[in-house]
Amino acid sequence: MKVLLIGSGGREHALAWKLVQSELVEELLVAPGNPGIAMLPKTLNVALDVDNHEEIVDYVKACGIGLVVVGPEAPLVAGLADVLRANNIPVFGPNKAAAELEGSKAFSKEMMAKYNIPTAFYKICEDVETAKAYVEEKGAPIVVKADGLAAGKGVVVAMTKEEALAAIDDMMGDMKFGAAGARVVIEEFMDGEEASLLAFTDGKTVVPMIASQDHKRVGDGDKGPNTGGMGTYAPAPVLTPELRQKAYETVLKPMVAAMAKEGKTYQGCLYAGLMVKGDSVKVVEFNCRFGDPETQVVLPLLDADLAEIMLACDNGTLDRVTINWHDRAAVCVVVASEGYPGSYAKGKEISGLDEAPENTVIFHAGTKEVDGKVVTAGGRVLGVTGFAADIRAAKDKAYEAVAKVKFEGAFCRKDIAWRALK
Repeated sequence: MKVLLIGSGGREHALAWKLVQSELVEELLVAPGNPGIAMLPKTLNVALDVDNHEEIVDYVKACGIGLVVVGPEAPLVAGLADVLRANNIPVFGPNKAAAELEGSKAFSKEMMAKYNIPTAFYKICEDVETAKAYVEEKGAPIVVKADGLAAGKGVVVAMTKEEALAAIDDMMGDMKFGAAGARVVIEEFMDGEEASLLAFTDGKTVVPMIASQDHKRVGDGDKGPNTGGMGTYAPAPVLTPELRQKAYETVLKPMVAAMAKEGKTYQGCLYAGLMVKGDSVKVVEFNCRFGDPETQVVLPLLDADLAEIMLACDNGTLDRVTINWHDRAAVCVVVASEGYPGSYAKGKEISGLDEAPENTVIFHAGTKEVDGKVVTAGGRVLGVTGFAADIRAAKDKAYEAVAKVKFEGAFCRKDIAWRALK
């Protein structure tokens, strides 16, 4: 069959890389794609307006596409999956009502409270005065989150009261994230170690993936501002088999069941960001899609046909699909543009992309092609992934490949996977 993948980042490159390995996929069309995706076999980048749902439906029908995979959260929150399903087009991704789990932090927290899913205490604040009064009452450290989508940047972990009050002014006063920050959720600061546990689900059956761990801070030793993610690794030893099972029983299964009970059946990838401390597992956040850069380490460990799984998630037959995992490890190091997560230059030529050693893949996250050359086009430019028998060896492979790629102002963290190796 022909498959249409929506998106252009590192997550989509990893999805495309895995999808073209499927015997079910004869051609993969990616809108809009990126230069790295274009290099994959049986793959073609196509120029589609991903915000124009009618245009996508018309294209899918004209090309005889058998499955649409929606990578980013914004089209899902905007209801693209609903429009496709209304036209009897198989789609991997939740509908608009279900995607609200990521689209609204307030909705997500209310669902967790209603169905006793473990998370931090919180308050939903509709105005600056209420938000600041709550911070004054609770003190610091405390977490301030924009309610809506903010490209992974709408969370401030404030270690002082002043930082929290400044974050409220940024989000609600200065509207730093636009309408996404018109309402904020203020949460208890949870101590512990974070891990990501993604799951495939058809709305009934829930199949957890391999646990991974992201590195959000820009600098070594987890210093500096939060980013979209500077690297990741899998499996994450902090989520032991026992804790992974606990997260499945107390977080993933109950949330999928709760959404079904609310008439918001959840189909696709459910991402649970978890805080682990001792034998306690609490939800930091839910996302309605694959993580970025978690996908770049989780999918290389998948020993199954991704297209088959995605079709089963859409048609309700996930319980009939065998899903296995390779007994190995993966580490992804993000190579970023100087200045990220603040302002950065674009258009820097990238060299060494074709020099990746064996057992590594260079996933393109923020690149474009100009006059036959691949140049930088984003803050997170590349996700360089290495695979090996264990984390240490996978890390060495990833950094071996990182040394091959060069562009002006390139930087990366040198300590990805440090917690696993500690």
